[in-house]
Amino acid sequence: MGDPISAGDLSSLLGRWAAGRGPLYSLLAARIRSLAGEGTLAPGTGLPAERPLAAHLNVGRGTVVRAYDLLREEGVLVRRRGSGTAVAPRAAAEPGAGGVPRYGTAFLGMFEPLPGALVLTCAAPDSPPPELGAAYREAVVRLAGFSDDIGYHPAGLPELREAVADRFTARGLPTSPDEVLVTTGAQQALDLLVGRHVLPGDTVVAERPTYPGALALFGEAAAEVRAVDTGPGGVDVPALLAAMADGPALTYLVPSFHNPTGAVLAPLDRRRIAAAAGAHGLLVVDDETLVDLGFEGPPPRPLASYPGGERIVTVGSLSKLAWGGLRVGWIRARPPVMDRLRRAKALSDIGGDVASQLAAASLLRDPDALVRRRREELRARHDRLAAGLDRELPDWRYTPAAGGQTLWVRMPHGDSASFAQVALRRGVALLPGAALCPGGGGEAWLRLPFLAPEETLDAAVRRIAEAWEHYRIAGGPRTGPPRVMAV
Repeated sequence: MGDPISAGDLSSLLGRWAAGRGPLYSLLAARIRSLAGEGTLAPGTGLPAERPLAAHLNVGRGTVVRAYDLLREEGVLVRRRGSGTAVAPRAAAEPGAGGVPRYGTAFLGMFEPLPGALVLTCAAPDSPPPELGAAYREAVVRLAGFSDDIGYHPAGLPELREAVADRFTARGLPTSPDEVLVTTGAQQALDLLVGRHVLPGDTVVAERPTYPGALALFGEAAAEVRAVDTGPGGVDVPALLAAMADGPALTYLVPSFHNPTGAVLAPLDRRRIAAAAGAHGLLVVDDETLVDLGFEGPPPRPLASYPGGERIVTVGSLSKLAWGGLRVGWIRARPPVMDRLRRAKALSDIGGDVASQLAAASLLRDPDALVRRRREELRARHDRLAAGLDRELPDWRYTPAAGGQTLWVRMPHGDSASFAQVALRRGVALLPGAALCPGGGGEAWLRLPFLAPEETLDAAVRRIAEAWEHYRIAGGPRTGPPRVMAV
C-alpha cells in the first residue's frame, strides 16, 4: 500500500462534500470517488481508519463505514488484511490527466456554487460597481471608432499600460509603460511568474497563512514551500530574511492588507526586505491586489520603490477594487524579468480582451471615488462582522484588520475543517485555515470575508454560532496550540 493520508489532510481535500441531496454516506463516497478518479488520491494511497475520519468530519462512524463499503463494492477502494483501506489501482486518473495537488483542489473548490448556502469562501465583490458599467459603455463607443488596429496587443493595450505606469510613478516607483505587462487578472500574473522561475523541487518562500491561489500554483509547480509565520504587524521579518538568505527561487509576499489577516507591513520592514532582495539578487513578488483597500491613509509604497528593489516584481489587478468579472491585472517588472514574461504571455494568448482593457483604463484614470466608496463600505462591513463575532462567539479570537477583505479568526478549540462541515450543514460555507497554511498550522483558524451586505453578515454569524454550539456539544476534534499568528 502506498503512503497513507491523515484524517485531517483527507478532510481538507474533501472540501464541501456534504453539500447536496441524499444520505451523508452517499455524498462522502461521491467525493472520495471524484478525488480518486481525478488522481488527487493516487492509486495505492492509504486512507485513514473510519473512526478518526468520522471525528474530523463530525459524522458518525457508520457514515464513513458505509461510504468505504460502497466504494469497495464499486472497486474504487480495496481493503488489505493488516494494511487497512487504500485507493484501488484502477481508480487512477486517465493517462496524461495528472494529479491535482492538495492546495489546487482546495482553491478550485472555493468557486463551486452552493444554492441555499451563504458562501464565505471566495473573497471577492459580489456585484460590479456602477463605475464599471459606465466604463464599459465608454469602451463600446471607443471601439466603434477603432481603425488600423487588429486588436492583438500581447503586452496589453498601450493606454492601459500607461495608466498603470502612471499610478506606480505617483506612488514613488517611477515606471514606464514598457515595464508593465497586462494579464488576465492577478492569478495569470502569478502563474506566469511561477511558470518561468520555479522548477520542480525549487524552494519558494511564502507567508503562513497566505493567498490559497498562490499555494495552488506552487503545488502545480511541485515546489517546496518554506513558510514564514505572519502576525498582526505582518510577516516575521527576521525569519523571512533568514529564509531569503538561503536563495529561494521565488519569495511571495502580500505586504499590503495581507490576505487573510488584513495586516500592513511597516515602511522600515519593507526597506529591510528590499535591501535583502538586492543583496542576494532574489526574485521577490509583491502582491498588491488589495493595496487600495486600506481603511486609513494613502496606499503604502510598493516594495520595489525601496533601495534594492530592482528585481522585485509587483502584481496587481482590479478584481478586488472593482469586480472579479473584470479579468484585468498587471505585472510591473524590470528587464530581463519582464522580457521573459512578455514572451510567455504572447505565446499563451496573444493579448487580452480590448474592451475590458479600455474599461480598466477608464477606471484607472480617475479611481478616487470608487476607492473611497469601497473603503468606506469595507470598513463598515468589517466592523459589522467583528461586532457579530464579539456578540455571538465571544470566545473566538481575531485581530482587527487594517484593510483588505477578510478577518483571520481562531476558534477556541477544534479543527476548522471538521467544523466547516458542520457549518455547511447549517447553511454557511467556510474556508478552513489549512487551505491557507503551507506546512500546517491552520487547523484552528478560519478566513471570514466581510464583503457581503450587513444583513447577510449578521445571518452568517448566526448560522456559524448555531453550528459552533452543535460542534461544541458534540465534542469535535481538538487541536494543539496554534502555530500561526498568536492574537
